[in-house]
Amino acid sequence: MPAIRKVSIIGAGALGAAYGALLFDMDRDCVSFVAAGERFERLRREGVIVNGRHYAIPVLAPEDTSLPADLVIVAVKNHHLDAAIGEMKNRVGRDTIILSLMNGIDSEERIGAVYGMDKVLYALTMGIDALREGNRVIYTTQGRIFFGEAKNPAVTERVARVQALFDRAGIAWETPPDMLRTLWWKFMANVGINQASAVLRAPYSAFQAPSEARDLMLSSMREVIAVAEKAGVSLTEEDIEAFDPILARLSPEGKTSMLQDVEARRKTEVEMFAGTMIALGEKYGVAVPVNRRLFEAIRDIEKA
Repeated sequence: MPAIRKVSIIGAGALGAAYGALLFDMDRDCVSFVAAGERFERLRREGVIVNGRHYAIPVLAPEDTSLPADLVIVAVKNHHLDAAIGEMKNRVGRDTIILSLMNGIDSEERIGAVYGMDKVLYALTMGIDALREGNRVIYTTQGRIFFGEAKNPAVTERVARVQALFDRAGIAWETPPDMLRTLWWKFMANVGINQASAVLRAPYSAFQAPSEARDLMLSSMREVIAVAEKAGVSLTEEDIEAFDPILARLSPEGKTSMLQDVEARRKTEVEMFAGTMIALGEKYGVAVPVNRRLFEAIRDIEKA
């Protein structure tokens, strides 16, 4: 089984920088960012600073024709995915594995529609409390990457290659039996805490104990359970409870990615969260009033 030696990361935000730094610490020749235009110039000029340490991670332009990567990690916002799919073209070769760490439940299919699902593994991150300001990223809890084939009754060779890379880099990982269900579980958590935190401008501490903020989070999560049932995915109240230990480990002062976007006046991923819930609710005939209110509230925040 050939080891993964070259990794390209699309997206140098909180996740891309955090995992890029861990890979760089393992082998400075292993990892590079891919970026275009002003982002390319800024990353080459400034690098990223992770937990107070500066990392001059190499940056490749999309038109760079050097050898393709063994692994491409996609860590962009939903509204940047189409551009990222084009920018990563020269990094994808015959044997390249593509791992999307994006929120939501459809990025793998969108990437696979261009490069083939035989190159794509399903993935998500859970439990990392990374905060980004400019090119600076701080985190106290690494969390872990959940990844694998759609179903994992046994470990395939490409999954094993990524597992081995993450072990070498000190990246915590888990390969669950059913990645599709795990993606929906993470979607449920994001629909709850990301959106509630953005509307209330609240850090993790607001959701770690009984409160009106926590009630709002739970109400939106329960709507995901109802929609998932109609979509053939079994989520229950026990899945909400399974999120609590993860939430408890996050820094009380930490902020969700959507709250960080709101505070930085960046576009949020509300279309991917509440927008997807509204569309699925209409498709399956499931009422999602909480997500409709959250959608309107966050859109109003964006307009302001």
